[in-house]
Amino acid sequence: MSRDLVAHIADLLAPLGPVRARAMFGGFGLYLDGPMFGLIAWDTLYFKADALNRPDYEAAGCEAFKPGPAALPYWRVPAEVLEDQDHLCAWARKAHEAALRAPPGKRRKK
Repeated sequence: MSRDLVAHIADLLAPLGPVRARAMFGGFGLYLDGPMFGLIAWDTLYFKADALNRPDYEAAGCEAFKPGPAALPYWRVPAEVLEDQDHLCAWARKAHEAALRAPPGKRRKK
């Protein structure tokens, strides 16, 4: 995993606010104002998707993040979106909105 790629993506998303990248499971989770809205794994950027923004990814021919037998609700960001910062930020905003709509995850018991 390239930390340079993570820093580059965070810089591109800076207009959204302070995007934090946190190392996890060999990749990085991307966070904005609390929820995780994206991830970088195997040098590929994925954004959170739900029923409202998933059609954008499907129309672009993208696939869901599938680290094992089951897919997660993160979809590969199209290459053409990565080429334009404004376009990337628009997709990231939709991903952040999807993250805010998602039910809270399970919490570990103390």
